[in-house]
Amino acid sequence: MTGTKAQIADRPTVAIIGGGLSGAAVAWHLARLTPAPRIVVIEPRAELGQGLAYGTPDPAHKLNVPAQRMTLDTSDPLHFQRWLSSSKGPFLPAGSATLAGDIFAPRQVFGRYIAHHLRPFLDAGRIEHLRTHAQAARREGERYRITLATGEELRADRLVLAVSHPEPSVPRGLRALTAETGLIRDPYAPDALAGIAPDEDVLIVGTGLTGADIVASLQERGHRGRIHLLSRHGRFSQPHGPVQDETGADFTVAPERTALGLLRRVRRALAVDAEGGLTWHAVFDRLRTQAPAIWAALPQGERRRLLRHLRGLWDIHRFRIAPQTHDTLLRAIATRRVEPIAGAITDATVAPEGIALDLHLRGGGERRLTVDRVVLATGPAHAAAFEVTPVLASLEAGGTIRRDPLGLGILTTTEGNAIDATGAAQATLLIAGPLARGAVGELMGVPEITARAEGIARKLARSLPDAEAPLVAPDRATA
Repeated sequence: MTGTKAQIADRPTVAIIGGGLSGAAVAWHLARLTPAPRIVVIEPRAELGQGLAYGTPDPAHKLNVPAQRMTLDTSDPLHFQRWLSSSKGPFLPAGSATLAGDIFAPRQVFGRYIAHHLRPFLDAGRIEHLRTHAQAARREGERYRITLATGEELRADRLVLAVSHPEPSVPRGLRALTAETGLIRDPYAPDALAGIAPDEDVLIVGTGLTGADIVASLQERGHRGRIHLLSRHGRFSQPHGPVQDETGADFTVAPERTALGLLRRVRRALAVDAEGGLTWHAVFDRLRTQAPAIWAALPQGERRRLLRHLRGLWDIHRFRIAPQTHDTLLRAIATRRVEPIAGAITDATVAPEGIALDLHLRGGGERRLTVDRVVLATGPAHAAAFEVTPVLASLEAGGTIRRDPLGLGILTTTEGNAIDATGAAQATLLIAGPLARGAVGELMGVPEITARAEGIARKLARSLPDAEAPLVAPDRATA
C-alpha cells in the first residue's frame, strides 16, 4: 500500500450524499476547519454546488435575492459579491443590475462561484467527488456501508445526507397524463422546455418562483403561444421592497402557541409598521430570522395547521422574485400573453386537438381549457422524498432514519442529527439542507442553508479524532 493510500486508510471518512449547495457547503466548511477526515461527496453532476437551483444553464433564471445577500460564508456577507467583482468572476449579461445597483445574477453564476471555491480542495485531494448516485446505505456498528450505482461500496465513519429536491409530484387531476410526453414534470431538467414549439399553448401549474422562471424562459426563447398560469389562489411571488428601517416586532417574546394567535400577532405588527411608514417586508424579514424560535413554540398540531392554512401566504412573501423576472411576468400579463387562473384541475384527457383540462375555478364555475403542453411548477415533492430516493428508503428500512411527521423531509433534532426508529438522535448521521427543516421551520434560503452547513461542519470537526486547529482555506487570499 502506498503512503497516500495508507494515509487515507488511517483517516476517518466523512461521506456526503448530495453535492448541491447543501452538500458542497458542508464539504467546503469542513475542509477549512480540519485536515483530519477524508471528505467524499457523492454527486452525479459534473460540478459540486450545481444542484437543482444553481445548475440551471438558462440565463433567464435569476437569483431571487441580490448578490450582497448571497454567500458561502456567513461571517463574510460580501463573499459572493466580492468574487463577482474580481477577475475570477464572469461577465454578467445586460440587465443583471437594477437601477438601485443591486445585482441579480443568473443562478448558474452562483453555482460557478461555489465550484470555484471548492476547486482548490478538490485539486489538493482534500475533497473527493464521486460522480455517481448512492443507491443504498446501512449502518454497521459504528460505521456506514454505502452502495453506489456503480456497484462499488464506500465505508464511512460519518454520514451527511444532503439530498434535497425530488421532482414535483403529479397533482391528482393530472395523473392520467403521467406517461404523456405533453406533461413536463421537471422544468429544470436539461432541455426540459426545448421541445415546446413557439406557437404551442402552455399551462403552467404553479404561480410561484418556478412558474415565473418558466415564463421568463419561454419569453427568452421567443415563445408566441398563449401561456396560462394556474394555482388554487392565483397568487404570485411578491417583489422586493425598499431599503427601510427594521421592524420593532419581536415574535420571540412570549411566542405564540397557536397558528391563529401567530396570524393575529403578525397582522398587528403589520398595522403598526404601516402607520410608521414601513412596508410588509420588514415584518416578514423578522419572521424569517426568528422562525426557529417561533416554530419551536408551536405544538405539532399547530405546526400542521400553520402549514395547511398559511404556508401559501408565507411562501409568496418570503420567497421574493427577482425584479427582472417580475417585470417580464407583469409585461406578459399586461399584453395578455400570460393568463393567470385561480382554480384547480379536476380532470385531464388527451384529445386530438391537444390536452383537454377541466378546471374548477376558485370564484365558482367550471372551465374547459385545451393546451399543447402542461408544465409542473409546484415545487419539489419533499413529502415523497423517501419514495423517490433509494438511499433514504434503505436507511428507513434499516431503522436508521424516520420521516418527518409533517411531510417536510427527515425527522431530526434542531441541530440536524437524524432520529432513528427508536427515537434516538444519531451522533454520526447528520441531515443538511431543506429536508431537515421540519425541526426548525425555515431552511430553504441560502442564508439558512449555509448557516446550517457551517454548524454541521463544526459538529463533524469536533467529533473527529485528531482534529487540528482551524485552517486557512487555500483560496482565502483570493476569496
